[in-house]
Amino acid sequence: MEISEILVVEGRDDTQAVKRAVTCETIETHGFGMSEAMWAKIEKACAGPGIIVFTDPDSAGERIRRKILDRFPEAKQAFLPRAEALKKGDIGVENASPEAIREALQKAHATKAAPEKLFAYGDVVRAGLAGGPGSRERRRLVCESLGVGYCNAKGLAPRLNGFGVTREEFYGAVRSADDPIH
Repeated sequence: MEISEILVVEGRDDTQAVKRAVTCETIETHGFGMSEAMWAKIEKACAGPGIIVFTDPDSAGERIRRKILDRFPEAKQAFLPRAEALKKGDIGVENASPEAIREALQKAHATKAAPEKLFAYGDVVRAGLAGGPGSRERRRLVCESLGVGYCNAKGLAPRLNGFGVTREEFYGAVRSADDPIH
């Protein structure tokens, strides 16, 4: 199952669990460590493919959900029953089975078609963002300019596609990274 919206989850373990269940992009809040960069990524995602808030079914998860919904009330929401997210006394999305995660996303009316795939790894290489001297720094600048968060070279094309970045936006960011006065 491919999801076009970007899922907002609490942490890395949640991202791993979700990606075992569906093909999607995620934004991690890192619990209450919600940085301005994270808010900027959520804003960009809302303006593009949209977001689905998918936090843990506990009081901390609900507080995080409310903070996000206060800023982005149009966001879709996915919920896991507590029983589906419980493992050895620990509650969280990371404990849910792939089937439970897919069911929660279906109930949230997640779009089942991924956005158009404009970018492939070859585009990243041709833009000089992989495998060459200075490519890591250039990739960082491009990711920062596009507001999609830093990632490695192999993860960049899926991230660009997931955020709905256009070719014009991408090549504009690449040109900006080439500018000696960033």
